[in-house]
Amino acid sequence: MNGEVVAETNQPKLLFETGLPTRYYIPPEDVREEVLLPSDKHTQCPYKGEASYYSVEAGGGSVEDLVWYYAEPIPEAHKIKGLLCFFNEKVDLEVDGEKQERPRTQWS
Repeated sequence: MNGEVVAETNQPKLLFETGLPTRYYIPPEDVREEVLLPSDKHTQCPYKGEASYYSVEAGGGSVEDLVWYYAEPIPEAHKIKGLLCFFNEKVDLEVDGEKQERPRTQWS
């Protein structure tokens, strides 16, 4: 974020949903804990359950509600329980060393 590495993982869980970009859910230990700021925001997804959020402060700036996670997802989404997901519309994302294009969505 803003040129500063805030997360790095070799074990993402990729989630594919119709009409949305691929989402990369990563273990919390692969994210720099000191950049995460708790948020009061919560949203509901019919396919995953209630999401909680973190804002991120890094690279001389901050972005509200940039990361979400499901502390207690519905049973069908148990594989992403507790994993963190960044809005790839708002961060620079590299996969296998190649920079990914930022998707254009309603969250861009």
